[in-house]
Amino acid sequence: MSESATTSRVLVVDDEPDIRELLEITLGRMGLESICAANLAQARDQLGAGTTFQLCLTDMRLPDGNGIDLVEEIQAQHPDMPVAVITAHGNVDSAIRALKAGAFDFISKPVALEKLRSLVGAALELDQLGETRRDELIGSTDVMLKLREQISKVSRSQAPVHISGESGSGKEVVARSVHGNGPRAAGPFVAVNCGAIPAELIESELFGHLKGSFTGASRDKLGLFQAAEGGTLFLDEVADLPLATQVKLLRAIQEKRIRPVGANEEVATDVRLLSATHKSLAEEVKGGRFREDLFFRINVIELQVPSLRERADDVGELAQALLARIAINNQIDAPTLSDGAMHALIGYRFPGNVRELENMLERASALCENELITADDLQIGSVVSPSLETQVSAPAGPGQASLEQVAGDLDGYLADIERRILSEALDAHRWNRTETANALGISFRSLRYRMKKLALED
Repeated sequence: MSESATTSRVLVVDDEPDIRELLEITLGRMGLESICAANLAQARDQLGAGTTFQLCLTDMRLPDGNGIDLVEEIQAQHPDMPVAVITAHGNVDSAIRALKAGAFDFISKPVALEKLRSLVGAALELDQLGETRRDELIGSTDVMLKLREQISKVSRSQAPVHISGESGSGKEVVARSVHGNGPRAAGPFVAVNCGAIPAELIESELFGHLKGSFTGASRDKLGLFQAAEGGTLFLDEVADLPLATQVKLLRAIQEKRIRPVGANEEVATDVRLLSATHKSLAEEVKGGRFREDLFFRINVIELQVPSLRERADDVGELAQALLARIAINNQIDAPTLSDGAMHALIGYRFPGNVRELENMLERASALCENELITADDLQIGSVVSPSLETQVSAPAGPGQASLEQVAGDLDGYLADIERRILSEALDAHRWNRTETANALGISFRSLRYRMKKLALED
């Protein structure tokens, strides 16, 4: 096979001869063929001549137009060709406009050759992806088909993606699909829940720290940006980041460099950033809790994950897939759903979305008899015992928590009440589980499950 048949070609569009020469030399050392154009007209001529290009590098400011015009034209006429734009240093607005127009990525002047080689390598990986797709999404409704199509498009870009949707709707699954179907699929996928890290530790977790930089820093530590090097960093519940950390995150995204806590110098970072939240970032910006400049930087592309209510026809398919996963994780035979159980699931609105469905099925798998899940096993609408429901719905009296007091940890509050009821019942029957189950009106298996869940096993 001839070299021309195997060598990848890059269209370089820039009106500065020195830049064209620098790019041509660098690409040549990577074994790539460069064809140069000094303006939009020449670029259009090259694209119309029938030559196949695997990548286009274009300056934003050209004598006869804007590089974004070229991005849009290539997107329309050659959708499989990635385009990277070269922007003036610090011109973030131009970079964002280019990414929104469909650019694969951007690089700022003066061009750092290490970053250029990394960008080109990632872009050329797209040719190797073929039609193979990693699809962890379950469902075939119209909204899910649309979401898959959007994921397929954004996966080919390096642009930051913000994933919005209700709690439990599957935002991390979407993030993993974006990562798994893009050129960084072979790299690490690092996910972090920003709301689960104490405010005083979040900067160290994200950017790392040096030994002795603060009390307790007994050794150097790499941050999550470094852990995700060459791959994807997924910031879940990004709206919970403290404002001070938001400033540093903005700089990390814009400059593609981070400064570990206690370090004097910044270090280059190569990650794709994905973020998610169940909150409205626009409302958080209005309330002064989220920086507007960071909002525009991470929200270049937005993916909306539908709630389970919006795709009720997927419930059956989801339930079967989740039961299979639960069986594998617990090393049991997968139980089946009775017609009544399936009817109950389809008729339920699932305020907790897919996460609630999975928890419900996991509980039912533990409670069911003869590997058949009935509607009663699902406990829809009556997850807690009648006595517990009475206590929860009763007005708060002395020693009881009010709605406002438990709003931050409702699950923990309910668990404490259930634990107390079970403990009292077990004590009354001298921890005879059979008698306790009969007294509570539940099965022995249900009692055993609840005791294990609440750490009440003697």
